[in-house]
Amino acid sequence: MKLIYTNMAGLDQIRKPITQELTQFDTFFRDLMKTEVPLLNFVMRYLLRRKGKQMRPILVFLSAKMLGKPSESTFTAAALIEIMHTATLIHDDVVDDSFERRGFFSINALWKSKVSVLVGDYLLAKGLLLTVNKREYELLNIVSDAVKEMIEGELYQIQKVRKLNITEEEYFNIIRKKTATLIASCAACGAKSAGMDDLIVQKMKNFGENTGIAFQIKDDLFDYEDSNSTGKPSGNDLKEKKLTLPLIYSLNQVGKFEARNIRNTIKNKNHKKKTHQYIIDFVSSNGGLDYARQKMNEYKSNALHILNEFPDNESRNSLIELVEYTTIRKK
Repeated sequence: MKLIYTNMAGLDQIRKPITQELTQFDTFFRDLMKTEVPLLNFVMRYLLRRKGKQMRPILVFLSAKMLGKPSESTFTAAALIEIMHTATLIHDDVVDDSFERRGFFSINALWKSKVSVLVGDYLLAKGLLLTVNKREYELLNIVSDAVKEMIEGELYQIQKVRKLNITEEEYFNIIRKKTATLIASCAACGAKSAGMDDLIVQKMKNFGENTGIAFQIKDDLFDYEDSNSTGKPSGNDLKEKKLTLPLIYSLNQVGKFEARNIRNTIKNKNHKKKTHQYIIDFVSSNGGLDYARQKMNEYKSNALHILNEFPDNESRNSLIELVEYTTIRKK
């Protein structure tokens, strides 16, 4: 059965099995972020007021509850991932010189790069101390490995952007590292916090990785879709000279001369709407959008197949809905 719902209605439905845990986590996380340094405390409160959909804590708690019972370890895992993720976003905004995050001013816009870098560093230290003090070394190992891969993926993409010669294999390696690995760590940490053995933890990691890849392909498709329906401006990746799956596939369907012309158009940094539309039309007419959707659905199917190996319960049903949500969301 195909699940059809709006973004927030879908998330409300997905959260149902863990409503109590998320309420407790909200208090736990706010207390954790308190500090005696006035400026830092002010920044932390600003961050907390502008939190996102909490997709990662949701994934941690649902994974734990599907397999057992959420514990203190589960709260630690969810907090660690949320802290590390927030730190990387703050640093990203400095690297990208970005003044906006989730529709609000970024920390970089309000407090400039020096404070932003220090706040990001503080959060990284906070995450390390949280897990060391609670002796959650296995959780720390899972998340630290994910952060390492995220940085490797970002640097590899920067290297490839310069030449605009990324292959499909390289694209999947980048998005696995940049996006999927952190989502994979959510599912793996949820399983570990519920006392599961290494085999189950690895299965859940594979589930999260497939979900994360499907999520990123959906994100990349937004760049070629009408911003009026997605809520996300068209052409963002093109402006940053990022070649994503729809364009990579389309370039492989045409001759060298036409492909070189498209690459040169992107290199020229021509950000006019007419130029974006030219490339969007090129991708659409050469099957790039259909191919990307096909690959997205393949990874979605892989994730659902893994979930089907576990006993049927309310949390598993919510995880199924979460996978569906990643591929039908509007932004």
